[in-house]
Amino acid sequence: MEEVQRNQILAWVFGGTGRYACGPAQLRYNVRNQPVELTSRMFPIIATAGAPRERGRQYGAQARDRIQHSIASYARLFAFCGLTWGEAQVKAARYRDVIAATSPALLEEMTGIAEGAGVAELEILALNARTEILPPTYPAEPSPAWSTARERNRAAGVADWGECTALAVLPAASRDGKTWLAQNWDWIGAQRAALVLLRVTDEHGRQLLTLTEAGMLAKIGLNDRGLGVCLNILRSVDDGQAPGVPVHVLLRHLLGCADVAAASATARSLKHGASSNILVADRGAHAASIELSPRSVAVLAPRSGTLAHTNHFLDTGQALHAAALTPLASTEQRLACALDHAARAPLGKDDIVALLRDTSGGAFAVCRFPDPTLPQEVRIETVAGVVMDLAGLVMWVAPDVPARVAFDEIQL
Repeated sequence: MEEVQRNQILAWVFGGTGRYACGPAQLRYNVRNQPVELTSRMFPIIATAGAPRERGRQYGAQARDRIQHSIASYARLFAFCGLTWGEAQVKAARYRDVIAATSPALLEEMTGIAEGAGVAELEILALNARTEILPPTYPAEPSPAWSTARERNRAAGVADWGECTALAVLPAASRDGKTWLAQNWDWIGAQRAALVLLRVTDEHGRQLLTLTEAGMLAKIGLNDRGLGVCLNILRSVDDGQAPGVPVHVLLRHLLGCADVAAASATARSLKHGASSNILVADRGAHAASIELSPRSVAVLAPRSGTLAHTNHFLDTGQALHAAALTPLASTEQRLACALDHAARAPLGKDDIVALLRDTSGGAFAVCRFPDPTLPQEVRIETVAGVVMDLAGLVMWVAPDVPARVAFDEIQL
């Protein structure tokens, strides 16, 4: 590696701003100019089966320690925003009825998770509604009530301890005629220790596989009918003002759909408590970005066989009510990089992995390393990378920053 390239990498790893240009993944070497061995330690795979409450108990019992980690992480994160864990649970209770109206079975499963993990049902509700509870301004400066909230959490015995780039590639733009769906999930690095791969077989024999945070129903995943979902958090001025279906509950609900048309219709039929984009694709060569907000739902179609999304609204009507984004989001730079990769179609799995490993944007890269100069509560990094073959029902997962680990194959 040339010295100038090495210095650029050092600059952004240790707090510099890096470059905006997009290119092939470069951080295949460490700061001492030695090759990085691409190995990985996969997240626990938790299998559940049966009726909803029983599935939840199985999940909760097997993921008990990781659920406790999730609770500790989000108690600290909410405190950063001025909310105690108890106050977060009060806010979460507002979502119980809308979840029950959307899917009684999923509420039953959440009750089972709480029973299996030995925690309160409202704590599981708070985890699943964390996007709706966090204020639209997060991540930003800490609330003036931060230290007070943390102290109140400690007194109550609570443990202490840019978001995402997604791409869909349809057969017309793929090297092998397959439909591909992929995402880097960016979030606080401390939460990586709470991730699980959840493999669910319901009472009717239908199956799904999802990478999610312990205690949550779903995040990135696919089902046995070849439908896949990815998530980009968006922020609008209306978020959290009134109860709506929490997005992590919605993701699981959509994993019960057969195709993109059904998923889009389902999302349009529901009320949403906060803003998000769900990039959805199916093995029938369909894809859509479903931009949700409390005001409306916009469905965006692919162009030239690909569809990319990051963390800002692309629909002009939705964008009118967007909340101001912190520069930490790096959403414009990451979208430009994803679109640059998409323009190189036809794309195969290796090309998609190269996007997820792209470090060429430095601090604004698709593949994001943590900035040690930031507080842990806003130290965003790429927690995991996922590539899905929707026809083959296969998921490849990088259980760390993708530039430094291998993608391991997980079969549905």
